[in-house]
Amino acid sequence: MTISSSELRFDPRPSMQRVLLACLPGALALLWFNGWGLLIQLLLAIVTCIACDLLTRRLRGQPLTLKPHSLFEQPLLAEGSGLISALLLALALPSYAPWWLTVASAAFASLFGKALFGGFGNNPFNPAMLGYAFALVAFPAQMVHWPAPGSGHDLLAGLQQILGFGSGLPDGWSQATALDSLRHNDRLTIDELFASHPAFGGIGGRGVEWVNLAFLAGGLFLLQQRVIRWQAPVGMLGALFIVSLLCWNGSGSDSNGSPLLHLFSGATMLGAFFIVTEPVSGPDSQRGRLYFGIGVGLLTYVIRTWGGYPDGLAFAVLLMNLCVTRLDRQGAPR
Repeated sequence: MTISSSELRFDPRPSMQRVLLACLPGALALLWFNGWGLLIQLLLAIVTCIACDLLTRRLRGQPLTLKPHSLFEQPLLAEGSGLISALLLALALPSYAPWWLTVASAAFASLFGKALFGGFGNNPFNPAMLGYAFALVAFPAQMVHWPAPGSGHDLLAGLQQILGFGSGLPDGWSQATALDSLRHNDRLTIDELFASHPAFGGIGGRGVEWVNLAFLAGGLFLLQQRVIRWQAPVGMLGALFIVSLLCWNGSGSDSNGSPLLHLFSGATMLGAFFIVTEPVSGPDSQRGRLYFGIGVGLLTYVIRTWGGYPDGLAFAVLLMNLCVTRLDRQGAPR
């Protein structure tokens, strides 16, 4: 279900447009390093989310959103929340995951993340992270094939891989991420990892550190435009930096990684500025948003370091979504 802007307390479309613009630098950086797979996954996610939204409204006997109340005056896009969820999900998934994984994840995010609870404005969980967590739990084998930076620039080979015409990723296209390599390392020092492992760059994951910088630039734009508030991003990045600094045990083979490594690897900046700032599933109070970001940062580090997944951002966000009501109560003025 998608409710029109006239039924909302505010018009979300200008904010949605700025979020799309702010995502552009990070998306272009991912496209540069990972190739055409990102565009294919994005198209699959967008089509699936729109189709699920149309199906839900048809089953409920609801009309399409009116043209003046639609993002870019396109009724199929409604107020734009489905497009944003599809974009964030496509950015988070492996660029050359099978097409059915992206479709299943996007459908789960749309149906169980929004439609089940009444549509946009009522979802208690972040839809994109719900779809990503579903993919991690349901299809763990397909979620480990992350593309190596600089690979995947052959459009035909990428299509063959995603649509299932190829037997597997071409040689050199797939490798473990920096966070995954760090978690399974038991013999190399941090310096040796950075010098010998292709997943490591200057301060974080190779290529991923530039992607994180691009999403940081987009996040600063959103802060400058006052589309998002500073509490959740600062809380998450500050907590992740402090806990990784306190738990940093040097550069030996048992090291958990430096604060800079954690800040510029994985989906840290994407999560800090585009995911934990999702207004519907997050707290309303200023103190609640700060606590929410701190909780996400702490849980992300715990799951990365001692959990079963190399980047625990999705689970951290979903767990903190369960605490939103309590956080708002704690943050309310006495």
